[in-house]
Amino acid sequence: MVSKSAAESATEQLIVNKYGAMRTEMNQIYSKITELEMEVSEHSLVMNAIQPLDPSRRCYRMIGGVLVERTIKEVLPAVQRNKEGLEEVIARLNEALEKKKIEIAEFEAKHKIRIRKSDDVVDDSSKKEGSAQGVLVGPAGGSES
Repeated sequence: MVSKSAAESATEQLIVNKYGAMRTEMNQIYSKITELEMEVSEHSLVMNAIQPLDPSRRCYRMIGGVLVERTIKEVLPAVQRNKEGLEEVIARLNEALEKKKIEIAEFEAKHKIRIRKSDDVVDDSSKKEGSAQGVLVGPAGGSES
């Protein structure tokens, strides 16, 4: 009987670990989407800044950590291609995110997982603080004479 409850506990722990890993993966996808959206925004700013300028004007572009001198005529199409590529990657990540959300929802339903709201956690901690006895300590090293 003891081994059965230990096996159930181990199984529960595996479920919790897998669920945590799935949530972490979803958060990483969110982070990557946000990062790439910032890059798209930067590309748009650059494009808007250099479009009205003379196409033969010199400009500098960072490529793989190396600053390269080019003309606006050469740089503008490259920046536009990069922006379009980033937007495609964002679209694929959004699709992956939706699949991950569905996978997590199915996992939650299958294993009857319920998430506690943060309000519940705050209430528990405040109850503990109210019933706990503490000691008031003054500032460290503050000896008064």
